[in-house]
Amino acid sequence: MSLWKKTVYRSLCLALALLVAVTVFQRSLTPGQFLQEPPPPTLEPQKAQKPNGQLVNPNNFWKNPKDVAAPTPMASQGPQAWDVTTTNCSANINLTHQPWFQVLEPQFRQFLFYRHCRYFPMLLNHPEKCRGDVYLLVVVKSVITQHDRREAIRQTWGRERQSAGGGRGAVRTLFLLGTASKQEERTHYQQLLAYEDRLYGDILQWDFLDTFFNLTLKEIHFLKWLDIYCPHVPFIFKGDDDVFVNPTNLLEFLADRQPQENLFVGDVLQHARPIRRKDNKYYIPGALYSKASYPPYAGGGGFLMAGSLARRLHHACDTLELYPIDDVFLGMCLEVLGVQPTAHEGFKTFGISRNRNSRMNKEPCFFRAMLVVHKLLPPELLAMWGLVHSNLTCSRKLQVL
Repeated sequence: MSLWKKTVYRSLCLALALLVAVTVFQRSLTPGQFLQEPPPPTLEPQKAQKPNGQLVNPNNFWKNPKDVAAPTPMASQGPQAWDVTTTNCSANINLTHQPWFQVLEPQFRQFLFYRHCRYFPMLLNHPEKCRGDVYLLVVVKSVITQHDRREAIRQTWGRERQSAGGGRGAVRTLFLLGTASKQEERTHYQQLLAYEDRLYGDILQWDFLDTFFNLTLKEIHFLKWLDIYCPHVPFIFKGDDDVFVNPTNLLEFLADRQPQENLFVGDVLQHARPIRRKDNKYYIPGALYSKASYPPYAGGGGFLMAGSLARRLHHACDTLELYPIDDVFLGMCLEVLGVQPTAHEGFKTFGISRNRNSRMNKEPCFFRAMLVVHKLLPPELLAMWGLVHSNLTCSRKLQVL
């Protein structure tokens, strides 16, 4: 081999070695991990501490918000990356000796056993979603088995935009997930999710079971993630994966809003009372919440909030014990901050009409005027999206913005 060929060959080998090294470094992997598949989620109940390694003082949970000092925003003092990397969550067996605990239903005993386990490792992460000029972050709560809902959202209101218009930055979309709640399905669905994420790169996943009571975990994990990776985004829309959203109306509503406002707007419930009927999905025993009513809160189907408030909300939530109803829990966190959520007629988390048989719930002219409507399954969402964006003629224009 000539000297010239040897020089070229060595240069190519060196360039390839550098490329592999840089890739490994960027992914924070060891060379041995580089070619491996991501590990499957841990199957047993797990625990991860808060960043300071301390548990929340349970006495603060029932205090009047005036008695609990409002947390102050922490400017660039938090972790620079997700700092929970191990899981070691054990049940709080001290509760078993309490008479009030022994008479609770099994799902509430399970919740209280592990309520101190607040933060878990990340399985899928996309910090690059917040790089560059991002104006609105669209965040959707989903579960691993509901790929069809995520696909319908990507084709409709979750479609990303390079610009929100009017000189504003991009609109980016993320889905929030835990792991499959049924052990026999976990490995299979995790492999499918990994493939879905390779296609779209829009999934945040943490290593906790995706159950109804764990929706609150999803709230606090996202707020922590936002504080770490997305500290400068002006606005966030957060919703369920079975809602209709009109992005044009959302952006029009935000046009005269400032990111520094205490903006938290949605379908707000005032003076809602805890449900004590055991056959209801939202049943709460008196031992878990003894007050007559909840603080004001926005229905979890969809709401808008300012980025600066979201970061303060993260620290406020860390002062409270977890509560099994996620949207009520956020209302409690807002109460700690002394912030009132704002009601808006364009957010319909119980349908346009609460009468499910009403024709209004299938009328595209109403959907075109709204910001958020719950609830639509994928075929209904795709059909309504097509109608709203067709040459639709409406007899009168609704003003809700």
